[in-house]
Amino acid sequence: MSESKKTKNLDRRSALLLTIAALLPGCAVRTEAVTPAPEGQTAQTKKKDKSKMSIEPVPVKVPEGRQIATIAGGCFWCVEAIFQDLKGVDKVVSGYSGGRVMNPTYEQVCSGMTGHAEALQILFDPKVISYRDLLRIFMTTHDPTTLNRQGADVGTQYRSAIFFHDAEQRKVAEEVIREVNAERIYPNPIVTEVTPFTNWFNAEDYHQNYYKSNPNQGYCRMVIEPKVLKFRRKYAQFLRQ
Repeated sequence: MSESKKTKNLDRRSALLLTIAALLPGCAVRTEAVTPAPEGQTAQTKKKDKSKMSIEPVPVKVPEGRQIATIAGGCFWCVEAIFQDLKGVDKVVSGYSGGRVMNPTYEQVCSGMTGHAEALQILFDPKVISYRDLLRIFMTTHDPTTLNRQGADVGTQYRSAIFFHDAEQRKVAEEVIREVNAERIYPNPIVTEVTPFTNWFNAEDYHQNYYKSNPNQGYCRMVIEPKVLKFRRKYAQFLRQ
């Protein structure tokens, strides 16, 4: 395991254990986390079948004049830090999408057994920044050619994915992928999955706004900061003033 991944996993585990210790003294394992949906989003519903639970997709409601994008590109700490910098983006929430388990915890998602990806939901103003521009930035600020992997982070939870909310988003996603492939930005073909949005669960509070809240943390300085600086140079015209 690489040093950066060790640091990240240790920091995440430490933060989670500290949270557990504060809330449930003497308890060593947290088995479930129920977190609120982003503002304006309907709650997830669950369907019981004696031995298992399944997730029923529900529509995501957004304020008038706004749109929502759901994407996954490896560690959500890294992706969140980029999209928070963009003008026209109202809100960025880290969470879990595309899986089979209700209200998964970070530890469960990290096991790779829930089917969820570490993902972002981005609420944005299409009059300021388009969905196409968001996806173009997304496709060129992570490696969309490595299956179930981003750098040292390996597993289906780190897959590259676009969870489209309607037919137009699907069309734009497929077009952007074709364009980036045609431009040969990467030596290998893009493997980003384009799949319908089905569910969303907020990540634990300590994952939210992580880079801005922990700029001196080891993983932030070694991995996220260089990526953010490169993004800011490349997409200066899209940055908040």
